[in-house]
Amino acid sequence: MEQDERAQRTGPGGPAEYITVAAEGVHETEINRSRFLCALAPAATEAEAQEFIARIRGEHPAANHNCAAYVIGADAGIQKADDDGEPGGTAGVPMLQMLLRRDVRYAVAVVTRYFGGVKLGAGGLIRAYGGAVGEALDAIGTVTRRRFRLVTVTVGHERAGRLENDLRATGRSVREVRYAAEVTIELGLPENQLDAFRGWLADATAGSARMETGGEAFGTV
Repeated sequence: MEQDERAQRTGPGGPAEYITVAAEGVHETEINRSRFLCALAPAATEAEAQEFIARIRGEHPAANHNCAAYVIGADAGIQKADDDGEPGGTAGVPMLQMLLRRDVRYAVAVVTRYFGGVKLGAGGLIRAYGGAVGEALDAIGTVTRRRFRLVTVTVGHERAGRLENDLRATGRSVREVRYAAEVTIELGLPENQLDAFRGWLADATAGSARMETGGEAFGTV
């Protein structure tokens, strides 16, 4: 499991994992001569989502509409949708519903529409805006982030190199290694592996290493 450098720190409880956008990107579709450009991006906070929306709108000042939706929080605690002049409930809401239907979190979507002269009607708009987000998610891709516990291991220099190699060889996610009077190794572990890891560490270092558990975070699976 490779941990993301921008892993979302979280308090105890809540979902064990969530899905988010793999990277910022844009996917375009055309429906009855109207162009729909869906820009997607991961967003760690509501402020980041709003900044992304403002940036995309600034890039398309001549567009007829720049509709937006975002979901922040592993539990989808913050949800917003904006129709930007389209009939109420025909743009931002279906975009938001698509994000939620696909279990996407910490993500923002902006669908820019350049009108092609053919009216789509309420049902057509709902399908177009929701579908634009769904197609963009497929094209740009998603990643799963899983909850893990931050663990700090402190060990003497004489065992540090071998221990770090063993940690990496057994697939454990080493996040940082710091050298001082002793060597400190920070890693992330699933909660249900802590006891087994404690025993493994004692065997691997002949009981010479110290282990401390810290807070929780989300990292890429």
